Amino acid sequence: MTGPVGGPGDSPIAREDAAISRVASSERVKAFTDAVVAIAMTLLILPLLDSVGEAAQQDLTTLEWLQDNFGSIIAFLISFVIIANFWTTHHRVFARVERVSEPLLWLTIAWMLTIVWLPVATAMTGQMKSDALQYVLYIGSMALTSILLMCTRLYLRAHPQLHDIPREALTSGIIADVLISALFVVAMLIAILVPGVGYNAMFLLLLSVPIHRLVGRWRPVSVR
Repeated sequence: MTGPVGGPGDSPIAREDAAISRVASSERVKAFTDAVVAIAMTLLILPLLDSVGEAAQQDLTTLEWLQDNFGSIIAFLISFVIIANFWTTHHRVFARVERVSEPLLWLTIAWMLTIVWLPVATAMTGQMKSDALQYVLYIGSMALTSILLMCTRLYLRAHPQLHDIPREALTSGIIADVLISALFVVAMLIAILVPGVGYNAMFLLLLSVPIHRLVGRWRPVSVR
């Protein structure tokens, strides 16, 4: 028999719980995310593999190949480390996620999209002449990755029934995401507006850890 209208089975929380159970298990989402990130990190090396074949056809020496592809090698290493860092952060968050709702699933899919795009942007930096749009597509995509992770943490903080992450840990992570996203945006603007700086502006990201520590020391004082 159908329960009375407005009964426990018709409450917003009950409907949300039912919707959550219909989407996907957290373990499947974690496994899928790990696979997508692993593929993206592997794709980063493909332009260098192609260049080895071209060098062999041109009868270049190993040193000549290294000299010709120095920029691509640096771009590969930087993007590999950045994706690894993004994945490590995302993995730490989702390690304590127990249930996945539809909005959380789509936030994760959007985050994966920015990761999958990065090998394309990386190939541009190593093989094409730098310009303003390239800075937007490369550095801007990293800023978007950080922003989406921040949105994920904000969503999780608003839906504690999905996880067992301490609220303080989520708040600290959100602050870190804001700082990193802001530094990516500032680095992108400097690369565009200051001639000769280019991708060196990304060294600003080294400031994220000390700034986050300063904010962490300041926050307890501000609460009192």
